[in-house]
Amino acid sequence: MSEQDRVFAKCEWRLIPFTALLYLVSYVDRVNVGFAALTMNKDLAFSPRTYGFGAGVLFISFSLGQVPANMVLMRMGARRWLFCIMSAWGALSAATAFVQTPLSFYVLRFFLGAVESGFFVGVIFYLSLWFPEHRRARCIAGFQTAIPLAFVLGGPVSGLLLGMEGVLGLHGWQWLFLIEGLPALLLAFAVLKLLPDSPAHASWLSAEEKGMIASRLAVDDAAKECDLWPALRDPRVFALGLALFGTICAGIGIQLWLPLIAQGMGYSNTASGFVVALPAVLAIGAMILWGRSSDRRRERVWHAACAMLLTAAGFAFASVAPNDLIELAALMVAFVSPIAVLPILNTLTLSFLRGPAAAAGFALYNTLGLLGGFAGPYVLGALKESTGTYTSGMMALAFGMTISAAIVLALGRAMARRPAPTVHLT
Repeated sequence: MSEQDRVFAKCEWRLIPFTALLYLVSYVDRVNVGFAALTMNKDLAFSPRTYGFGAGVLFISFSLGQVPANMVLMRMGARRWLFCIMSAWGALSAATAFVQTPLSFYVLRFFLGAVESGFFVGVIFYLSLWFPEHRRARCIAGFQTAIPLAFVLGGPVSGLLLGMEGVLGLHGWQWLFLIEGLPALLLAFAVLKLLPDSPAHASWLSAEEKGMIASRLAVDDAAKECDLWPALRDPRVFALGLALFGTICAGIGIQLWLPLIAQGMGYSNTASGFVVALPAVLAIGAMILWGRSSDRRRERVWHAACAMLLTAAGFAFASVAPNDLIELAALMVAFVSPIAVLPILNTLTLSFLRGPAAAAGFALYNTLGLLGGFAGPYVLGALKESTGTYTSGMMALAFGMTISAAIVLALGRAMARRPAPTVHLT
């Protein structure tokens, strides 16, 4: 291992596990409503359409807050901004325990999305300050293993918390929100102590190591767009945002509805948590292996498109499956693949932007994509209420993923034809 690789590996061990832990808590607080719905919907008389809208409305505010949140991060610094975000989302997540009407459910989910909006894009931009492009897919994949881990750990735990029905006069789903909102409040204070704003502020790096990181990143940055406003008009950002829209639509759709689908197959509340945990375990390995494969081959486009088409095939097979076991197996494929593709798509966006352009461009890309987090759950809920089955909703998600794959392939061809920028060395 070269000295440079040793320094970046040191940074990975310092930053990736901790940021992944923060993201795990964030994602649990974002999707635990899928497990709460196993009893909450009945207690509050929520219809499939009401639940789908409330589960997804978080992603409207979540998407709209991306660009302004990253602009605040640029001014405030990572530590203080993440502390503010985590404190607020922990309190709002816990407050969801006291919703009584569809309107209160919608309002709390909307504001939870607003305060969480700066976390993910902020961390992705933050990691771009530490790692060169050829290491980012594995770093982002390591960070985003928190997504499947949120279901591996959150699924069984949420199922058990639902069993606290009646304790101190509260429903099990109320205990779920209260207890799972607490870690964000505690970890907010750990951020202030453990997360440096940049390599220059890291006490655990020597001056020589800091200089090595700065010089290596400067090589990557020299050939990238760095101006803010051109990045916000870059058609590549919009194209990747649309591809992310289809991916998030499918991924969040299945994540927030799989517990209810499993319950409809006859699984108990606790068993439904373990049913969701199984594909999440597979997703951890898929995300890491797919990210490393993409880094090793220095290839992004086909890695992204193949995972998208596999997702579409999973939904299509599930919609026509002759029995529950085959349907569940196909849905597990549809669950795993959108998670595996996320680090690849995120790395694609950062491959041609740097500095303020990276912060703004990535936030805009994420803004467009995260609107799929509203569309997916709502479409599944609305079509389930209209038809009585999940078949048409699954076909709709399969179609969206096919379109996303086509966009990525077309963009890949366009970028391959685009001449490389000239870098003037002085």
